Amino acid sequence: MVEAERWEQLDPMPETAAAAADPDSRVTFRTRGLSKVYGSGPTAVHALRGVDLELYQGELAVLLGPSGSGKSTLLNILGGLDVPSSGQVWFEGRELTAFDESALTDYRRRHVGFVFQFYNLIPSLTARENVALVTEIAEKPMRPEEALALAGLKGRDDHFPAQLSGGEQQRVAIARAIAKRPQVLLCDEPTGALDSATGIVVLEAIETVNRELGTTSVVITHNAVIAEMADRVIDFADGGIASVHRNAQRRAPRELHW
Repeated sequence: MVEAERWEQLDPMPETAAAAADPDSRVTFRTRGLSKVYGSGPTAVHALRGVDLELYQGELAVLLGPSGSGKSTLLNILGGLDVPSSGQVWFEGRELTAFDESALTDYRRRHVGFVFQFYNLIPSLTARENVALVTEIAEKPMRPEEALALAGLKGRDDHFPAQLSGGEQQRVAIARAIAKRPQVLLCDEPTGALDSATGIVVLEAIETVNRELGTTSVVITHNAVIAEMADRVIDFADGGIASVHRNAQRRAPRELHW
């Protein structure tokens, strides 16, 4: 197994034909034969079934599909929160599936920002203080005020979660995720607990982060309308990829309606 202090020194995997065909795209994630099985025997649940996928630097990808289709399982594996039953995952050419828990912790701390459906803010801390929890352990963080402004919350730094709307709380969660300047932003149903108008404001914050920081951004949703803001849409069904298509033009979140 690879120790945390050595993982960045691993030799990258060679570029795939897909990446070579598009020299402007760099592969951030590559998966091969990725499977995840929970349980065993006749009651086993196959959450992922041999998934092969590339995600590229700076793109905004939407993983679209119904509940139970495998998209959250994939996101958790990409983020180092879970490990596959079989198959391999590479991040920038380095094999995540060879990492031990210490190396995965280091990977999550350095490179990945997470946004979940529920905000997980600490009620007794202000927006600034919630974001500062991340900046205190990051190597080259942005100031909490800068992250909050990027998420559209300038002037709300000293408000407590109870003083913020649901959309504002989710944007604090986004600010917290991006404050360490991650290379990857993984969002699991970020608008799932919000009405459409508020959800669009949250999507605008995600789109701004993708555009301004060049962060590889992955959004999980069951809402097909949200897919219109993506560079690429990966449709999931029954633990596998049903289809992949590229939008001819990304739509701005403010143009979406559901």
